[in-house]
Amino acid sequence: MQSAKKVRSCGHRPVPALAQTPESTVHCFPQYTTISRAQSQGAAPPQGLSVYRLADGGKWDDQGTGHVSIEYIEGSKELGLTVLDEEDNETLLVHNITSDDIYRKQEETIISWRDHEAATDLALSFQEAAGCSYIWEHICDIQRNLQFSNLGALEVGSRQASESLEASRIMHSNDDSFRSANGEFRELPPVELSNLPLILKTVLEGGITDQIRVAELITQDRDFFPKLVDLFRMCEDLENLDDLHMIFKLVKGIILLNSPSIFDKIFSDEFILDIIDDPEVSRVQKHRAFLKDHVVFKEAIHIENVSVVSKIHQTYRIGYLKDVILPRILDDATLASLNTMIHTNNASVISLLKDDALFIRQLFARMRSSDISMESKRELVLFLHEFCTLSKSLPLVQQLRLFRDLSGEGVFEIISDVLQSHDRKIVSAGTDILILFLNQDPNLLRSYIVQQEGNSLLGLLVKGMVTDFGEEMHCQFLEILRILMDSFTMSGAHRDAVIEIFYERHLDYLVDVIASSCPPRSTSRSTFNSVGAGRNAEGHRIKPEILLNVCELLCFCVVHHPYKIKCNFLMNNAIEKILALTRRREKFLVVAAVRFMRTIISRNDEHLIRHAVKCNLLKPIIDAFVENGDRYNMLHSGVLELLEYIRKENIKALVIYVIESFWDQLAKFEHFGSIQAFRLKYQQYLESAEPRLSASVPDMRKKAEQRGLEKEEEDYFNEDSDEEDSGSGRRAKHAQNQHIKANVPNGSEADDVDGASR
Repeated sequence: MQSAKKVRSCGHRPVPALAQTPESTVHCFPQYTTISRAQSQGAAPPQGLSVYRLADGGKWDDQGTGHVSIEYIEGSKELGLTVLDEEDNETLLVHNITSDDIYRKQEETIISWRDHEAATDLALSFQEAAGCSYIWEHICDIQRNLQFSNLGALEVGSRQASESLEASRIMHSNDDSFRSANGEFRELPPVELSNLPLILKTVLEGGITDQIRVAELITQDRDFFPKLVDLFRMCEDLENLDDLHMIFKLVKGIILLNSPSIFDKIFSDEFILDIIDDPEVSRVQKHRAFLKDHVVFKEAIHIENVSVVSKIHQTYRIGYLKDVILPRILDDATLASLNTMIHTNNASVISLLKDDALFIRQLFARMRSSDISMESKRELVLFLHEFCTLSKSLPLVQQLRLFRDLSGEGVFEIISDVLQSHDRKIVSAGTDILILFLNQDPNLLRSYIVQQEGNSLLGLLVKGMVTDFGEEMHCQFLEILRILMDSFTMSGAHRDAVIEIFYERHLDYLVDVIASSCPPRSTSRSTFNSVGAGRNAEGHRIKPEILLNVCELLCFCVVHHPYKIKCNFLMNNAIEKILALTRRREKFLVVAAVRFMRTIISRNDEHLIRHAVKCNLLKPIIDAFVENGDRYNMLHSGVLELLEYIRKENIKALVIYVIESFWDQLAKFEHFGSIQAFRLKYQQYLESAEPRLSASVPDMRKKAEQRGLEKEEEDYFNEDSDEEDSGSGRRAKHAQNQHIKANVPNGSEADDVDGASR
């Protein structure tokens, strides 16, 4: 292994286990003394792995493969990781293990960290998960020991190793004095500066049973947090960074105890702002200063209830702690508890506000007022949006009751006004509110639309769909209209009323938007786009994404309202207007037109199929397919799938229409299996039609003869007995004539033709 491949985290060279190590240092890490000796004796062999370093380009460079062990570093009294090359025993990596929270275990076989001295990221990829777990556990143990040896000092500054050893022995003896005979904690050490190492050890090192007991003792001690805050303020005044750091680690450990009663205390206004900063990062991130000076609580409308305001503040601080201060150290259980606390607070806030009838009336009165500024109105709309969004924290029954109350207060009138604004943010908030209502009870909005004079809200939704509010907004309006007209969820008196209003007043508008945005047959696509055509009635250019959403909505209507939309299509020739999308330059719009025609044909409606044949509606589809050539794309696949569907569904009229009208164009694509199968289906229709045509003439003669015989038999039984002889003579004569006709070639066919001409 070349020396260039070596990666060093410090400037020291590794030495064999315990070599040149003072006895006092050995006693500081007794368990690692045993590990190192065991390794030297072969009881625990080094773990095989590969070393990687993050290069400037963001790629991991392989530094070599070797074996890792935990050894004392020469010139240092601390343990570190040493990786030796598996071939020549050259040193690949030397890293001093620190107490900093820089190590991460990824998946089951990778340990990575950010080395600040080398200004790079390093990673160890182990061959086996067991080896990775082995090293990871010892790294964590070394960090804990470093923490207690370094932070166990009773005064600021460095200590000699003997003094650290003595403090460690005192801490262990004091730990036993707070336990009962069965090993359970009787009480916590007094919250004093000298006891901070012992309290920290008690919180961090106990098992599950001890942690539950410690949480109970902290909750029962009313003076625990006030005293801890006093210590924090004193250390801050004295600039005692070591003890400040210890207090911060203690608070982190208390949070990881995952006790709801502790959360209620620690996140209160009384304590959280005093213990929220981390001394390690205070120069970069001053969390207290940010929360005190930069975070502003805006009241769109004044909230009288002090409990509601307090819970709002607490919820924000919990989220800030979870997402900003401690996002990397929280375990899954603690994270779930914090999320539950946020959810509970939100439910409590919304429940208290919704039960305050005066608050709701004041909110809507201010939103209707014409005297408020645009900024105030904007804040009120955003508040209403957040209020409705957080209502999802309530039980379903209470959510439904709240939305019904808001509907009764006139929330849809407010939204109608919001949708006419030019502020995209509040328009987005308005559509979000409508979707929340539709997901809860669509009939609330349907009832309002039916009862509304002029039906302006539905018109605003349709108009908003073709207005450029941004990409996300297009989908919002589409989703609202889909839910409103979803026939599968409709019930009650308004089942068909909303659909009737849409088809009578707005469907033609959407079809005309598509037609006006597409080039006519005589205009080339490049010319159409260069002259600025494709604008709506207001003169605004329609974005292709909007046309795509309109086409999607029309496909939805074909599926959900087949009869209603069929009548409109047959009377207004709307299908041809929509298929003008095939003349657009954007391929995804051409594919949308193919998908629309596929949806029409999938209804298997005889009237629509005859209309398609009569008006030659498949011509633009075939023209687009031919123009696409041999390019294998969505358009190519979509047209072939359409033809395959027609063939498999055995739609005879369309098969004959396509082959007889477009085979000259499709012939060059005959190498595709679907085109071959389509033509074969056409040939089968022709072959089956010829025998039926040739067999139709004798069948007609046979039926005529049968009818004549039946008539004579009826006359025979109706005649008197004295005419029996004459009747028999007539039947004999008729049979003789029929026999003569049968011997004349094509005689029956000639008779039939003559009869037809007569």
